[in-house]
Amino acid sequence: MDVTVTECPSCGEPAATGDAFCEYCGAELAPAVVSDAAPGFVPSCPVCSVAGISAEVTADGYCESCGRKVPTGRDHIELDLGLLVGVTDKGLRHPRNEDAMALATATTSAGQVAIAVVCDGVSSSPRPDEASLAGAETAVRVLLEAVRMGDDLSEASRDAVADAAEALNALAGPGGAPSATYVAAVACETAVTLSWLGDSRVYWISEAEPQLLTTDDSLAQEMIASGLFDEATAMASPQAHVITRWLGADNETPEAHVAQFVPPGPGVLVLCTDGLWNYQAEAADLASLIMPDALANPAGAADVLLKFALDAGGMDNITVVLVPYPLSSSRSADVS
Repeated sequence: MDVTVTECPSCGEPAATGDAFCEYCGAELAPAVVSDAAPGFVPSCPVCSVAGISAEVTADGYCESCGRKVPTGRDHIELDLGLLVGVTDKGLRHPRNEDAMALATATTSAGQVAIAVVCDGVSSSPRPDEASLAGAETAVRVLLEAVRMGDDLSEASRDAVADAAEALNALAGPGGAPSATYVAAVACETAVTLSWLGDSRVYWISEAEPQLLTTDDSLAQEMIASGLFDEATAMASPQAHVITRWLGADNETPEAHVAQFVPPGPGVLVLCTDGLWNYQAEAADLASLIMPDALANPAGAADVLLKFALDAGGMDNITVVLVPYPLSSSRSADVS
């Protein structure tokens, strides 16, 4: 593999593509990125500020004047690392974004690798927005380190889930620990390692064989698997989205699903929360929305899927990550 010389973003000294850290200053050359608020963001209450009321925001994110939960600066985040792109949005009905995503890339002796983690905080648990961010950020660092070290990716996926669970349990307070769904993909050039808990999903979207790659941990899926209800009836149940596996509260050692997928040809991995698939669950229908444009313009395809979910009602937070195959870093990367 040819070695390309680049510059360290911190000190400007030369660095070979594939190096994890700068030999001169020690800075991480390709760190993971997360859907957190931009540096310098100062939270304020949108209701009181419009009314001309100056109010402080408490440490746990509430307006001291009106008591409302204040937006965290994560209402809409777009990330583009070249090999993969993602967008997360609070939707039209939620006061804040309780989804989070974390993305990373690496270059190894076997080729390029794209890493994505998506978490959806459970709204009925305390601090779900913090839970999703902590889970995603913790897991992506474990997976990135495993890729750099050449470790077994199935085992690393289980380790990432265990560490993410610890991060959520560390947030426990008087109201208990928060919880979140979890889905991750480590996409190498020839195969993908998937891991998940809950009902966030991974799809393989292609013109030939689009398919859902994960199985929901939910009461609806249990109803379907038991033969008690067909899919339409199960999904219409008020308990359809009650999850049966998760990160966090009352689940200190979660048992994640881990699976391998070999892309059969050109296509796009799509990781998403139920804010998208609630409105379009079938892989073939998702493919009709974005293919074949997603192969060359995944950022545009992510916007298409987000707009689709918003136009359909935007009842929940929406997160979508796309990884086009074959993996290619020829597109310019951008983080905003």
